[in-house]
Amino acid sequence: MNTKKYLAEVIGTFVLVFMGCGSAIVLGANVDTGHLAVAFAFGLSIVAMAYVIGGVSGCHINPAVSLSMFLNKRLSAKDFVGYVIAQIIGAIVAAALLFLLVESFGVHDYTGGLGTNGVGELGIGGAFIIEIVLTFIFVLTILGVTSQEKMANVAGIVIGLTLVFVHIVGIPLTGTSVNPARSLGPAIFAGGAALTDVWVFIAAPLIGAVLASVAYRGLCVVTKK
Repeated sequence: MNTKKYLAEVIGTFVLVFMGCGSAIVLGANVDTGHLAVAFAFGLSIVAMAYVIGGVSGCHINPAVSLSMFLNKRLSAKDFVGYVIAQIIGAIVAAALLFLLVESFGVHDYTGGLGTNGVGELGIGGAFIIEIVLTFIFVLTILGVTSQEKMANVAGIVIGLTLVFVHIVGIPLTGTSVNPARSLGPAIFAGGAALTDVWVFIAAPLIGAVLASVAYRGLCVVTKK
């Protein structure tokens, strides 16, 4: 078993959700204050983890990313399942800790829902489209930058900054998911509308990942040799 890979994905996803959603909880997502800070918290979490666990698991920490790697034959079916389970575990543990901090230690939650995603004024249809587009951009970037060995040293930075800019657009609209695990963990503890609508933030990123994989192949981007 690839125990180290799975453990790395648990840790990486934990850090992403704890730091990203945690920043939303303590700062809020107001454009004038917390918006950019939250975007960078998510992006910098990716950068940090890429250089910590990238050499172990590839630092997917996102089921949509793992799906794209599986579709592009960079990940086996067995590891795909193992990665997704590990990512969900990491997200749930992070969300549980955030829930504990809010409910038992008095940390004020400016989001009112542990940094969960929501369809908001867009409705389900609008949120679905936004999440597909944002995930498409994010995953397409990952597929491109990780396909070239010469980009290995900067891949983590490129991917992290890409996550920042999709969050800049997505935070005011849906809170930005582009990651089913990141959405599921907090939704389990927040309950209510967040849990009812979480399927949008599971399905849309996976569809976005599939479309990015198809586009990547169709564009004949230079692949890793």
